[in-house]
Amino acid sequence: MQIAKNPLLNKLRKKPRIGENLIQAVLLICGIISVLTTIGIVFELGKESLLFFKMPGVTLKGFLTGTSWQPAIGEFGILPLLTSTLITTFFAMLIALPLGLGAAIFLSEYASPKARKTLKPALEVLAGIPTVVYGYFALTVMTPFLRLLFGSDTVQIYNMLSAGLVMGIMILPLVSSMSEDALHAVPRSLREAAFGLGATHFETAVKVVVPAALSGIIAAFIIGISRAVGETMIVAIAAGSGSAFTFNPFKAAETMTGYIARISGGDVAYDTPEYNSIFAIGMFLFLITLTLNLVSRRIAARFREVYE
Repeated sequence: MQIAKNPLLNKLRKKPRIGENLIQAVLLICGIISVLTTIGIVFELGKESLLFFKMPGVTLKGFLTGTSWQPAIGEFGILPLLTSTLITTFFAMLIALPLGLGAAIFLSEYASPKARKTLKPALEVLAGIPTVVYGYFALTVMTPFLRLLFGSDTVQIYNMLSAGLVMGIMILPLVSSMSEDALHAVPRSLREAAFGLGATHFETAVKVVVPAALSGIIAAFIIGISRAVGETMIVAIAAGSGSAFTFNPFKAAETMTGYIARISGGDVAYDTPEYNSIFAIGMFLFLITLTLNLVSRRIAARFREVYE
């Protein structure tokens, strides 16, 4: 016996949506291209790094533990470049983290909706300034100020402190924007519960909202650190162009990214130790950034709060 078809069921059947399927296909292609691009970059870095370590006099142990980076005489210790990178990153975070978090708390908890819509885009304008402009600002404005403050005999014209402080100004919008988004996502019910228990506005912001958004704030901090480690133009212009194993922030020292930018300028011949070394340094930077991202994901998962 044949069952009569229900017209209502025919209407409820899933209809083909060509536009939606096309968008899904485009997104899939974009994801595949991104993954393949990352794999290609890692492959190229790894291949060229192996060529560097196969050169006479170059060893992995010497690369990781050496305190002198002088490619012209065959000394390839990365510690001077790593130390200067960490010092500039430290001073950048000294500016970006507290000021970024403070700005995020103000925008999320104290500013009116109208003020937030005005101040947040204004703060994010800093992220649109080219880094080369920040570099010359560090060299022509921050360095003279530091030399005036601490003395011209103490602060060199090219120094790590100036580059680090200006780098922190550049990273501040990134930390502030991500932290503010995390704070703004905290449910209003938590704030109302704290107010109902007699907490002040400041106590609610610091002891309730910030801990609730801790995973997002930590992720913003680690992304800011990754951004500082990988910054190139500011340190290339303001920190100096000669490697030096020093912990004095008032002195000039070349960072890993600064060295890569200088060697990539075209003055060094292809397939020389100096040229191949930039790929080994690039791989080292990639591993540092990868480690920071893995730590960020682990910490974010550990402190993530789920609200329904």
